[in-house]
Amino acid sequence: MVNEENTDWGKSVAGIVIKESKVLLVRHTYGAGKGKLIIPGGYMKLNETPTDAVKREILEETGVTVEPLEVVGIRFNFKDWYVIFTAKYIGGEAQSDGDENSEAVWIDINEAVTRADVPDLTQKLLISVIDNNGKGFKDIPYDGSEKNGPFSLYGLK
Repeated sequence: MVNEENTDWGKSVAGIVIKESKVLLVRHTYGAGKGKLIIPGGYMKLNETPTDAVKREILEETGVTVEPLEVVGIRFNFKDWYVIFTAKYIGGEAQSDGDENSEAVWIDINEAVTRADVPDLTQKLLISVIDNNGKGFKDIPYDGSEKNGPFSLYGLK
């Protein structure tokens, strides 16, 4: 689980890594996303940049090295924010971290957006990337308000 020391609980990041038409996803082991395949990411550390955090989080969770490219989504609520990047695959073999996820897998991106074990938010972000090649933002309806109040999600046009 997340090391509580040096964690900035108000800021989190994630990365959409695509290699040969496949997206890197991890099967979450806890919380609301338990058992679901999501894009890798997590909380930033204090004094860490979002780009450094997404590189670190993806490497820690999957063993894959990436280089962040474009910001493709931002979610805000009353207590925190979440920034989603596309990220270029640099190297490494996808493998579970044995803690926060039970598997790290490459799945055809078009299959990922139809699977029942891929949550709505991940599907909407992937569809934005598929449809728009990383150009611009638009408001994407997303209701994640059960716990933390209203959310706004902005993704690609």
